[in-house]
Amino acid sequence: MTTTTATETAEPVYVPAAETIGAVLDPRERPARPSALSASLTFGWRAVLKIKHVPEQLFDVTAFPIMMTLMFTYLFGGALAGSTGEYLQFLLPGIMVQSVVMTTMYSGLAVNIDIAKGVFDRFKSLPIWRPAALVGNLLGDVLRYVLASLVITVVGLILGFRPGGGVVGAAAGIGLLVVFSFAFSWIWTMCGLYLRSEKSVMGVSMLVLFPLTFLSNIFVDPSTMPGWLQAFVEVNPITRLVAAVRSLMSGNPDMGELTWVFVATAALLAVFGPLTMRAYNRK
Repeated sequence: MTTTTATETAEPVYVPAAETIGAVLDPRERPARPSALSASLTFGWRAVLKIKHVPEQLFDVTAFPIMMTLMFTYLFGGALAGSTGEYLQFLLPGIMVQSVVMTTMYSGLAVNIDIAKGVFDRFKSLPIWRPAALVGNLLGDVLRYVLASLVITVVGLILGFRPGGGVVGAAAGIGLLVVFSFAFSWIWTMCGLYLRSEKSVMGVSMLVLFPLTFLSNIFVDPSTMPGWLQAFVEVNPITRLVAAVRSLMSGNPDMGELTWVFVATAALLAVFGPLTMRAYNRK
């Protein structure tokens, strides 16, 4: 009786030659890892492409601002200011702030939807700067803010709005609003990471945004309000932002209000930026 060893019965192992391996590999050098800026801009372009493929997303920055401007101008203009033209000069910067600030909630919605679909799990496996997906999403939303501001400005000009600061003042007001909104959107991005569904994100954001925007100086002068309401309006951050934007567009910059807005913007980024990144890394 003969016995066979494992070595005798094992099949021969194929070892490819070096030339064969080289033929199937890409001879070029491995591409360098993208920088943080490059990765963020790429994800920002992704956010823009989503708008391209689903243009209905732009209704909130086109149809809604036009409707709000026309409705409040012609409903309350004559009663509050004596004429729609005079009221429009007061109202338009405030309506612009309201429309853009309320648009910031979509940053949190987009993040929450991506998480629910598992998209962010794929992004985390890529050899890129880890926060690039979040930062890029927020940069893409800047386009929404600019579009909403431009739509309202054009409608206002058609209706008779004439900024005392001219083109420079109007551009400065829009720029200040966009910068603040970018910082403000980090709050809703953090909510999008913590809350379980997009409906929850929308519910929480509307619960906060409606009192902030309507209980402010957007529609009327706070001096006409009851004392207890004036106390809230005066400390409302939207009130300070509207005052700063109005001052720029009128050609008489209020340095006190501008300083407050810049400090608030820096504080929002310093507080909610790290908190959002921490939540994203732990998600």
